[in-house]
Amino acid sequence: MSRVEQNTKLDLEKIIFIGRTYEEYMDMFYLSEEFLKGKKILDCPAGACSFTAIGQKIGLDVTACDIAYDHSVKALKNKGLEDIDHAMEHMEKAKNNYIWDYFKGIDELRRHRQSALNDCANDMIEHTQNYIPVTLPSLPFKDEEFDILLSAHFLFMYADRLNYSFHIETLKELLRVTKEEIRIFPLVDLNGNKYNHLAKFKDYLTENGCTIEKVSVRYEFQSDANSMLKIRKNY
Repeated sequence: MSRVEQNTKLDLEKIIFIGRTYEEYMDMFYLSEEFLKGKKILDCPAGACSFTAIGQKIGLDVTACDIAYDHSVKALKNKGLEDIDHAMEHMEKAKNNYIWDYFKGIDELRRHRQSALNDCANDMIEHTQNYIPVTLPSLPFKDEEFDILLSAHFLFMYADRLNYSFHIETLKELLRVTKEEIRIFPLVDLNGNKYNHLAKFKDYLTENGCTIEKVSVRYEFQSDANSMLKIRKNY
């Protein structure tokens, strides 16, 4: 790797490398394997999620992309373990901000996060080609390369540090590489507040020929984070 490439790589300490399990993805995006079979799927950004790893094992065509994938698997796994420990400490202090139905307690939550990290890291070693480093709002994929795009815990969650302009530029790129449908979860920020510009965001999509549907899902852990935005391209 050249010195220039090293200098442009995002500092690993600025990345939170935590992921959700395949089962969580199926519930928070209201998915079925029948729906996904035969489709080319992009998980963006995928982090330490196990959706790609488990999906590939059962015959799904999934690609994961994330800014973190510029780093070695060993470094990412170590960072992930540290981040899980830190997150569980935070959970102890903020348990009342979460709904403990999907997970029965912090120990069960930890097991899910560690399972996702292990599956992701192992698959990154075995199938490196499925994990693409990207820096949004730019994606290195062809127009309409994917049928379905899933985007979890990113766009609206970080509304305090990713402004509306970034959201729109990212959305344009997600639309460019997607042929059929985009699903975004959740529709709240880190504090559980609805994304301020959601109405304006929807207006932009409608004006650009998309059908939008807010869908209640089978997953709620963070309070009020129980719905996704389903965006269908009609052009």
